[in-house]
Amino acid sequence: MQWGWTMAISGSFLRSLFRRPLTLDPNDLDLVRRGFSPASPPVQPVLDGVVRSFAAGYNAALEHEPRELTFETLSPALRGFAYEGAAMSTTLLDLLTGTRGRRLAALERGSEQRYTHLIHVGAGWAFARMRLRPWTGIRFGRSPLHWLAWDGWGFHQAFFRPAQVFAGHLERAARAGSRPVRDQGAGRALWFYAGADPARIRDVITTFAPGRRPDLWAGIGLAATYTGAQPPDVLENLLTSSIGFHDHLAQGSAFAAKAHCLSGVMPPQVRSAARILTGAEPEAAAEWTDASLRAVDGHDHTPRAYQDWRAGIRRAWAMHTGGVTT
Repeated sequence: MQWGWTMAISGSFLRSLFRRPLTLDPNDLDLVRRGFSPASPPVQPVLDGVVRSFAAGYNAALEHEPRELTFETLSPALRGFAYEGAAMSTTLLDLLTGTRGRRLAALERGSEQRYTHLIHVGAGWAFARMRLRPWTGIRFGRSPLHWLAWDGWGFHQAFFRPAQVFAGHLERAARAGSRPVRDQGAGRALWFYAGADPARIRDVITTFAPGRRPDLWAGIGLAATYTGAQPPDVLENLLTSSIGFHDHLAQGSAFAAKAHCLSGVMPPQVRSAARILTGAEPEAAAEWTDASLRAVDGHDHTPRAYQDWRAGIRRAWAMHTGGVTT
């Protein structure tokens, strides 16, 4: 009992020690201040709500024990973003204190594993901030889910250095197996950078080498569905803008559908987005991700397992639609 009390005091002391230098000013994430393209008046508040929720989750994890976090004051549709932010700050604390993922694991247990995808991604933000390869110094996750940290890495780089990533293509340094995953993360960031506008998104992606475009579109499909920010007519325009990459767009959308199904919350706008981008109900698209994950379970821990997981989702989409978006 005494040992547990001592550990609680120690944890509180450590959070106090790092709180000030690590606290995130929400204004630093403000999309307009960062020079991102403005979204339409109905959409901009949705995107702003996402980044504010991320910041709220990040800062809350500096104030409280991870297992205590529930984010019940946030709209259920925004809680995933808060867990993503909380995963970033808990991972930073684990790295700085040498606790090897104890806080991150507690965060996932506290969420009853309903936000495991977002937590893996949020950890990737921390590794990018510390310029470390996932999962240096942290024991958490399993293959192929642990590759999602590279998605978070790619998002972090594109969000904080958009001019270099989207104009100078900074992520060319992401070589070998991690680059497709990082490009998926950059694609998610592009959704925000381009104000969720299909034409702007297409114009940016076409400047990338052809081999990198599919993964960027996968990130767009994930962000478009998970945020539920755009109405059906704009999502139909997104399909038109992504001709030749519908399978990757659908794969990303299926990931988002699975994440929302796991959380137990399926906002109407997310359901609509998943239907349009996958041609299926979100529960069916989520099952594609589960079936493909089961198929690669037990594979080695190389990026190949993650790529096989994604490829299986695209095959399931093709079988469902005959390869034609409806």
